[in-house]
Amino acid sequence: NNNNNNNNNNNIITMRSSIFTAPCTNVFLLVGGAQAFANPFQRRGIFANRQTDHKSWENPALGMRERLSSSPSSSSSSLSVLKDLTDDATEQQQSPPPTTTTTTTTSESKILATDDQFVKSLPEKRSYRVVQLPNQLKVLLASDPTTDVESASVHVRAGHFDDPTDRAGLAHFHEHMLFLGTEKYPKEEEYEDYLGRFGGMSNAYTDMEDTNYYFNVSPLEEEGKVEGTTSSALAGALDRFAQFFIAPLFDQSMLERELRAVNSEYLNGRTADNWRSFQLLKHGASHDHPFSKFGCGNYNTLTNGGDAGLKEKEGEENGVDFFGGGTSPRDALIEFWTEKYHSGNIRLCVVGRASLDELQKTVEETFGPVRPPPPGFVANGIIDQINAGVLKLPDEEGSHARDENNDFVFQTEHSTYAPNVAFGSEQLGLVREVVPLVESRTLKIFSLVPPSDDPVLGESRPFRVLSHLVGHESPGSLHHLLTEEGWINSLASGTGISTSDFCLSNIAITLTSKGMKERDQVLAKTWQWFALIKDAVMNDPHGVIEQYHKELKTLTDISFKYREMGDPTDFCSAAAERLFDYEPEKILLGSAETGDYDVEVAQAFLARMTPSNSLVVITGPEAEMEATEESDVSARGAEWETEERYGAKYRQVRVTDALAEEWNHPTEIDPRLRLPGLNEFIPDNLSLRCDDPEHLADLKPDYNYQKEHPKLLVDTPEHRMWHKMDRTFRVPKTSIRLQLVSPNIYSSPRAITLNRIFSSVLSDDLNSYVYDASVAGCNYRVSCTPSAYRLSVSGYSEKLPHLLDVVTSRIASLIEELKEGDEKHPVLADTFQKAKENLLRQTKNYIFESPYETGSYNLRMLLETPVWHINDYTGEMEGPDAEAEPLTMKECAEVVEQCLFGRSKAVSLCIGNIDEKGSQEVADVISDRFLKKRPLIDDETPRFRTLKMPNKAEAMKIFGAETEVSEVPVVFEAVAHSESEENNSVELYMQTASSYELGYEGLAIQEIIGSMAYNSAFNQLRTKEQLGYIVSAFGKKTTGNGNAFCVLVQSSNTLPPALEERCLRWVEQFRKEMEDFPPERFAMEAAAVRANLLEKDIKLSEEIGAVWGEILMTVPHSEHFKNPVFDRVERFADVLTLGGDKEGGVSSIKTAEELKKLVLEFYDKYFLSSERRAVSSRVYNRKAKDLFDANVGKPGVISSYSDARKMKQHLASLPTAPYW
Repeated sequence: NNNNNNNNNNNIITMRSSIFTAPCTNVFLLVGGAQAFANPFQRRGIFANRQTDHKSWENPALGMRERLSSSPSSSSSSLSVLKDLTDDATEQQQSPPPTTTTTTTTSESKILATDDQFVKSLPEKRSYRVVQLPNQLKVLLASDPTTDVESASVHVRAGHFDDPTDRAGLAHFHEHMLFLGTEKYPKEEEYEDYLGRFGGMSNAYTDMEDTNYYFNVSPLEEEGKVEGTTSSALAGALDRFAQFFIAPLFDQSMLERELRAVNSEYLNGRTADNWRSFQLLKHGASHDHPFSKFGCGNYNTLTNGGDAGLKEKEGEENGVDFFGGGTSPRDALIEFWTEKYHSGNIRLCVVGRASLDELQKTVEETFGPVRPPPPGFVANGIIDQINAGVLKLPDEEGSHARDENNDFVFQTEHSTYAPNVAFGSEQLGLVREVVPLVESRTLKIFSLVPPSDDPVLGESRPFRVLSHLVGHESPGSLHHLLTEEGWINSLASGTGISTSDFCLSNIAITLTSKGMKERDQVLAKTWQWFALIKDAVMNDPHGVIEQYHKELKTLTDISFKYREMGDPTDFCSAAAERLFDYEPEKILLGSAETGDYDVEVAQAFLARMTPSNSLVVITGPEAEMEATEESDVSARGAEWETEERYGAKYRQVRVTDALAEEWNHPTEIDPRLRLPGLNEFIPDNLSLRCDDPEHLADLKPDYNYQKEHPKLLVDTPEHRMWHKMDRTFRVPKTSIRLQLVSPNIYSSPRAITLNRIFSSVLSDDLNSYVYDASVAGCNYRVSCTPSAYRLSVSGYSEKLPHLLDVVTSRIASLIEELKEGDEKHPVLADTFQKAKENLLRQTKNYIFESPYETGSYNLRMLLETPVWHINDYTGEMEGPDAEAEPLTMKECAEVVEQCLFGRSKAVSLCIGNIDEKGSQEVADVISDRFLKKRPLIDDETPRFRTLKMPNKAEAMKIFGAETEVSEVPVVFEAVAHSESEENNSVELYMQTASSYELGYEGLAIQEIIGSMAYNSAFNQLRTKEQLGYIVSAFGKKTTGNGNAFCVLVQSSNTLPPALEERCLRWVEQFRKEMEDFPPERFAMEAAAVRANLLEKDIKLSEEIGAVWGEILMTVPHSEHFKNPVFDRVERFADVLTLGGDKEGGVSSIKTAEELKKLVLEFYDKYFLSSERRAVSSRVYNRKAKDLFDANVGKPGVISSYSDARKMKQHLASLPTAPYW
């Protein structure tokens, strides 16, 4: 929100190629092939292009199942062989773990599930098979002849819970090391380079009880390839991937470098509150349970006492490397790999174009040599445990096991690590106060419950109903009451931590400053809400709770029935894990299968939600203030402590018996609290408009409707609407998109601030109106960008018109209520004040962003115009000016009214399960609600521009002759705000030209350079030079069609000037590397980029994003460019097709030699010549502030936004005309 993102979406390849990102969006690419320790507070996201941020951080709170391999140790003979290898210090150091020839009792793979046995959704078009190879490896194969992305993933049931006590973080470090060479492919960058040549990427993450590896490639066209056979891209990638699990090297010479990479990753997390909170939760668990382990690891723990700060000695000492005075972890790596990485403890999923038979053949050839499991091994997966008799399914009678005290028995609870329990009576029944790094206020209640996939819970899933009710936002709910009081910003519930032998159910509340003062009341109301739910479960066994269960089951069934195919990479990563926990034929169904309501299970589950079985964690800056002493829920009297790994400051006390009793059995329940009614938004009519008789009559059987462009349905000066009825994906869903362009939104810092506040107020207000709609799969979003308001309504078609009517009507009535002021609407006044406080807090917290994000923001402030600085926003909300002219509800309403209902122009899109008649009705609603004034003329349309950065000669005119000695004539410097920030960063920005000046051909060449450069920069600056964990080289697009190539490094061990120098040397080095590449390498890169661009949309939402992006691209331009170029991507791809002819004004490049020549010429012109337009954005950590101070005032050094404003007055802007 703090960035001046105009969101014009004039990106090159919308939703396809991340190197062509939306303006003002930094390509947030950290560690390609890059491995990551699982972060429990962010959902894992997998991207299909290696130029994006591939950090796949797992979120236990969102249900990813963690597991631990319970495998017995390998046989003593295997261990003795390993010991012999590693004891031979010098000659055998580099030996890989022993490879064992597969020995099985069967010679052929066994088919466990055929395609016709799979439970599938209606849109599902892939063919599936589950096989078990002779070595007992279980594999899910998915054949999709139409896919443009082929992918594979291996899931290992071993994570940081398996770390040895003297090597914390070993599982995470082991994951890193597998990428650095195998016996068959010893070159460390071989795997990544191979994937890159086929437009692919790879990554991995390590979690508590799991590790996941995945990759994807684009199956390029091959001459002479037999249809249905495995592509060479996938076959080669699988061969290289399989070697991770057959013969990794764990090369001794690479250990030191990768140890420092993990240490850098750890240091990055020390300044993030989510990491600190997670480790503090682990720290508070029983230290006898592996949950308490330090999973990321650092140099000290991985070397068993080594100090990364000690100077590395030359050569060797006593036959071993120095390792900062510690010991080498190689033996431990080999032992870990041998014990955990065998076929019984891993699962594989592959998606490819080839037939199932061919995919199976390829997998047998590549993964067949993986070692079989030791005799008697049973994986720690639900299905394996049931098949082995370790776990039992509930009997058909529906009765459940109970212990000698008649307490309900959950089989998996506290079983994996028995007799050790993560959270017992000593760890629960506590109130913990935590001091955050950035200003934030949260209240969380963690309750110990059984594992969510326990066989008993797996049928009726009572936690779903509980989460549904706790987080409900309708009138009468806890959320509504706390919001109405102005105490909270948000409330969410779900599974906070999920492992194989326990879960922590979690209710997470973000508090306002007022809510923090009233935290006693917030907690009291929360426990009263629990009591209401418990009462319904315990005393009305077949009443409203069962009805909620049936509702959720209906919604889940509908959602699965129409679930579209997802990204192959994401699918593989998730499906490989599901192979551990679901019957083969139900892997696609997964957790979407829900049984009938079981009151006995629900009562047993809800009985765990008590204060004595819970942990209350309160985080906020007030924790250190005396005011908290007045609260009954305070850890006053306890000593402040500091968690050793990440440095979280906390104190805690036990909840008093009296308070626990009041929470558990409230003497009264607030009369405003009541359970919600049943959901009226659940769709009944799921018919498809394309199947209506009048549309069936127009159907062309052989026509590819996916290539059909949207039709311009409304074309007036004030409104242009496009429509497309879906015939391809065949799901009963519709999306309505609207953009209302206004020059008033960004007319001043005050105007954009008021508009952002209104967006927040509207969101809060609408929750009570349309929460049920969102639960039922109908969603809305109203957002404010600097140039326009955007409204989207999407979901099941039947209920969408009503949702659109509710949202648009409420916008108008809310503005009127704001005009009427505080006295008439005190609750709305509290909401307005809360929205203002939140925006101020978020804006101020920006200064605590990581150094590379700060550096990217500073670049934008220098490059783009018009922009308002972050200080302009805060000045409207606090300080003397804000006190003299405070923001009021009335002023907010008047400003927003001008933006939404004043002169504007609109573009909209109706797409999906909606016909022309329905779309015209939507157009009428838009016209009636918003378009009542005459439209904007073209010159009034807000336009944002990128300034042309100076080359060296031009910089000398601005700053003086002294800048001649600098390789980079303009440097923007800043200091990290946080005292604990240990990282520095540099972003070297090298501007090319506007999109108009580059044209299709120039943009294509820049894309090829970015595609090739990433791995080179990563390997040199991160892997070899160990400058930092965050390293990237990428293309960057700025507002107004600006383009550049950037090199970014964030480092805890190197200062910005040195980082900048190393980036410059790499720029020169990469030119030499490209000179040495054969022409065929350039042709392959062009083919890979082209394949990425032409990836077909595999679900309706992807088509919507692509089409809407094209429409939005036309908005800033004059009437001469008002028609979207819906085939722009195809035209762009034509440029990358070698040997083509000039056609339609888009030139194709004839030969690979010509392409190489053009790429080198482009590189020389923009990145190495005297005309280079380069800017360096440096951010120093606090310890290096003296260096920053010493540079203030030097020629060419910009040290503040005031300096930037001065420089911008000398600069012209780039042309904004489009290139198509």
